[in-house]
Amino acid sequence: MSAKEEPSSATIELNAAFLKSVRGGLKIAEIAVAFVAFLCYAVASRPPYIAATLIELLITGGLLLLYLFNLHKTLTFFFWPLIDVFNSCFASVFMSIVSVVALSTDTLKATTAGAIVGFMGAILWGADGLLLYQKITFNQRRT
Repeated sequence: MSAKEEPSSATIELNAAFLKSVRGGLKIAEIAVAFVAFLCYAVASRPPYIAATLIELLITGGLLLLYLFNLHKTLTFFFWPLIDVFNSCFASVFMSIVSVVALSTDTLKATTAGAIVGFMGAILWGADGLLLYQKITFNQRRT
């Protein structure tokens, strides 16, 4: 046993450049918008809308952590950018539907505010999905 043995522990590196990128900014904005919509629906006591926004908040937060700690390079059994595109497209459509239903069925101001913020989130998720889709290369050599 030598005196200078290092413990074999896996270190997780923080990808600070992702937070400064456009996609990182979009992810943070998506989380902020989903949280504000969640708060609006919570104030209005609307459980279906609370659940919908909370699910998207958790999924987007998980994807942010995945990219922030470079876990997408470690967990290679999925093609994470494609999963992110699918989530962004689904979230955009889902939040648009939730917002339309919230605007058409409720008259509370908090629900209306949550629906408007939900529409903003749908635009952000759509932009994120489009931006990432344009970066994914299929059947092309990577450089």
